[in-house]
Amino acid sequence: MLQQQINLSPDLKQLRDEGFEIEVKHGQLIVHHIPYVNSNREVKFGKLITPLTLNNNITLKPDNHVINFMGEYPCNNDGSIITAIQHSGQLNQQVFDGIVINFSFSNKPLNGYGNYYDKVTRYAEIISAPAISIDRTVTAKTFKVIVENDEESVFNYIDSNSSRANIVQLNSKFNEQKVAIIGLGGTGSYLLDFVAKTPVKEIFLFDSDEFLQHNAFRAPGAASIETLNRRLKKVDYYYEVYSQMRKGIMPFSEKITEKNIEMLKGLSCVFICIDSNSARTFIISNLKSFGVTFIDVGLGVNLVDENLIGQLRVTVGTPEKFDHIPNRIGSVSMEDNEYASNIQIADLNALNALMAVIKWKKLSGFYQDLKGEFNSTFTINTSQLINEDFINNN
Repeated sequence: MLQQQINLSPDLKQLRDEGFEIEVKHGQLIVHHIPYVNSNREVKFGKLITPLTLNNNITLKPDNHVINFMGEYPCNNDGSIITAIQHSGQLNQQVFDGIVINFSFSNKPLNGYGNYYDKVTRYAEIISAPAISIDRTVTAKTFKVIVENDEESVFNYIDSNSSRANIVQLNSKFNEQKVAIIGLGGTGSYLLDFVAKTPVKEIFLFDSDEFLQHNAFRAPGAASIETLNRRLKKVDYYYEVYSQMRKGIMPFSEKITEKNIEMLKGLSCVFICIDSNSARTFIISNLKSFGVTFIDVGLGVNLVDENLIGQLRVTVGTPEKFDHIPNRIGSVSMEDNEYASNIQIADLNALNALMAVIKWKKLSGFYQDLKGEFNSTFTINTSQLINEDFINNN
């Protein structure tokens, strides 16, 4: 966090002005150089770590009284542990590079902590008192300036959700990825909503259609009448929405053809969310030659006896496995068939998108993947999920 942002939060500014070595990184407040005594009665220095509750990058009241610590367990000056803050056993949980939570502590005032200044100073006082009793020269107030991290985030404001959940290290698996979403209909728009909230470097959007009234009923959020009257291209509409949250969104109001297919070279993953089988076949053929991973989604819904039935499909292709594709994705063109069903329901679009995103996150190492399926289908009326096409079979 830049010093200007620290200045906007009075509690953080007070900590800094009083000489505490504070740093804000990935939504975590880190207070360096906290003196403590270990079990051998040696004076050491540790770090206090706590996720920040933020709104518009300004701190709010802490949502809990627990604080984390990097170092050995703090002790009294006789080497016995400080029981007044005892909360958990040893954790050794990596938050991000260079920061590990070894222990968490609990010391709750009657009404909780009103701000981070009160929270940090209270824990610093309890932990540091034994060290100061042994060596009067030690202090947490060094007035040392922490050099700001020049790393540029893709987000316009801090992802405090990841810091609260302690998954910043896992999220870093997406940092250098560049992905594309081809087709911003119901499923593609929800895919964008989910992917945009990960720290991928760039998101390429391809769709030549306008964002019209029917689209608003199967897309995330709620478009205004004024927005619909503007008749924006879909890519421009979604660029406006998600650029409020993050950088790196690249809108292209065009279909994928021979003229622009080369833009997909070198991408980490391509999500294919289109109805045209001929276009899908063309794109997949080229992605195979490029060695680019793709995830193709499909949704088929029909009206039968006053109920809707159907299936959702997610099919993955990677440089290691393409052999199953002809059995899963049709190549016969149906776009000119006026009797073809094209029922789209927002909840099914969202579920189809979720299935695709979860699989992408498995491929990225974010979620554990014990099965390694390359094709999944969900049947609506039986709630049956079938996984097929594993890496070692056809």
